[in-house]
Amino acid sequence: MIIQNSEFQKLKNKHAKELLFFLLNNVKDEFSILCSLDGIEFNPELPSHIKSAFKDVILFVLANYTLSTAKIEGENLVFEAGFGEENFGSIVTIPIENIIQIMQQETPLFINIAATLPKPKKPKNPFELNPKNKKFMT
Repeated sequence: MIIQNSEFQKLKNKHAKELLFFLLNNVKDEFSILCSLDGIEFNPELPSHIKSAFKDVILFVLANYTLSTAKIEGENLVFEAGFGEENFGSIVTIPIENIIQIMQQETPLFINIAATLPKPKKPKNPFELNPKNKKFMT
């Protein structure tokens, strides 16, 4: 299926990145992104009572202060947001490949069903990536 093709996935990531650049630099109106939670970083880490409420897919609304802090850094969308009743502040880093949908006023602007596919697990030791190194691993 085409959504599993790496070139197709790169194309969708490029499209998402270009659309985000456009929205952040030209439109400056609020928009929402629906993302796969796996791989999203929060700095500082969110308290467990907030993070445990998240599902596998999470919706972020980028508006007001959050929108003003949003930027593209490499292959990530980065912004500051407040969470929970106490408005706990954290810098959110979302890999662009995790973005499933970009919406504005409930109108889908971008859909990437490939973002819902499981990500291949990266080994903790990069030495493991080379099959020739298996003879050294025990």
